[in-house]
Order: sequence, then C-alpha cells, then structure tokens
Amino acid sequence: MGLNYEENARIIKGLSDPNRLKIIDILSCKEMCACDILEYFDFTQPTLSHHMKVLMECGVVKSRKEGLWTHYSLNITNCNKLVLFFMNLITDTEDCICKNKSKCDCK
Repeated sequence: MGLNYEENARIIKGLSDPNRLKIIDILSCKEMCACDILEYFDFTQPTLSHHMKVLMECGVVKSRKEGLWTHYSLNITNCNKLVLFFMNLITDTEDCICKNKSKCDCK
C-alpha cells in the first residue's frame, strides 16, 4: 500500500488546532498577509506567527515576502495530497492493507 502514514500523521497533527483550521479556511479564499489574517482572531501577532510556522512546517501553507510583509497562501498541491490520502485510506478496498490477512472482511 502506497500510503505514507508518517508524513500524513505529521500534517494531521499540524492541523489539530481549531485556530489553524480556521486559518486554512481563511486562506482558502485568497492569499493574505499576516495583518489581515490576524483580524479574524483575538490573539497576538506572535501567536499567529506560531500557528503559521506550524502550518508551513507541515507543508499546508506557503509564504512569500514582499517588502516588509509576508503573504500566506495554501499549498494546494499538498492540500490535495492530504485529501487523496484520506480518500484512499477510507475507500480503497482494492489495495486494502488487510487484503493478505486471513481475517480480512474487505470486498
């Protein structure tokens, strides 16, 4: 089975905070600078920086500098890979991990 459990677990762990999920939702609209993202929250800029660092480290968000400003956007390729991972994990009975096991109920 070609599923990369370690890599996807790292990404899922990075997403396991409601504020980071909200950031993903916000960035699904368009690229934004940190100051604009911060308007949606009641926490400080250093807290936002921490969340953005986690999201960038797990590969879901990317950034670009423009002068003094940092602009953030979704890494669509990696987001799509995560969605495909979940789809394959839940629906792929052809390559089911338990297919070679005698007690498998896969059909």
